[in-house]
Amino acid sequence: MRYFGGTEPEYFTAGKLYDTGNFVLVNQLTEVLPGIFLVRTVSQKKGTLELPELTRAIKRPNGLLLVDGCSHAGIEAILEAASAVDPRTEIVFGGLHLVTTPVEEIDVLVENLKTKWKVRRIAPGHCTGEPAFARLKKAYGENYLYAGLGTKIEE
Repeated sequence: MRYFGGTEPEYFTAGKLYDTGNFVLVNQLTEVLPGIFLVRTVSQKKGTLELPELTRAIKRPNGLLLVDGCSHAGIEAILEAASAVDPRTEIVFGGLHLVTTPVEEIDVLVENLKTKWKVRRIAPGHCTGEPAFARLKKAYGENYLYAGLGTKIEE
């Protein structure tokens, strides 16, 4: 990320971030290690239209452990794409991008996560928003995990 104090510099410096590495464009569901996948989605939502995003999916005995960033495509789109690896989801970690979503839509989503997608546990992050945090905590009870900075979850 670059900050320019409000003006674009006359000259941009360039260079390599790393001297070695095998950088690959991920434009489809990709297994990067046995049982560890990158799930690619592209947002179809206003405000983040066409924004690509990757979610890590780790295959576990009871379903997937999903680690997303902001869920710009929507958590249901991510769950749909991840179901190609395993239709069962043990837990979702990360932002759900619901901070400006009307509470009626949040309520429908929470119900879908529990009944349609059967997400067993949830650890929502930064951009989920207070109304969604509260509804998810109420719906998931002891299966709602605080996902703040420094939180450790042991299994």
